[in-house]
Amino acid sequence: MSHYSGCMDSQKPHFLEACFLCRKPLGYNSDIFMYRGNTPFCSKECRQEQIEVDESTRKKSWKMSSSSSRSTRKSDPKDSTSKKTVRTGTVAVA
Repeated sequence: MSHYSGCMDSQKPHFLEACFLCRKPLGYNSDIFMYRGNTPFCSKECRQEQIEVDESTRKKSWKMSSSSSRSTRKSDPKDSTSKKTVRTGTVAVA
């Protein structure tokens, strides 16, 4: 049983037991590098790798949402499963 474990074996492991990225056990009395409040890493390198993955994912997500908001879908009257086109935007009412 590790230092961070709960008193019962059936409990979930404590979030500070292993590195979030490489799963290396985090030792008692060793440095723990945190990210986003409660995500532990064994080293600056593991933490930096996760930050880069998150930034890359965020950029891809932003590009996808940006490009999909510009495109419109047209319904094909021949296709009975086609969906109606919905336009979104800002509406001002005076």
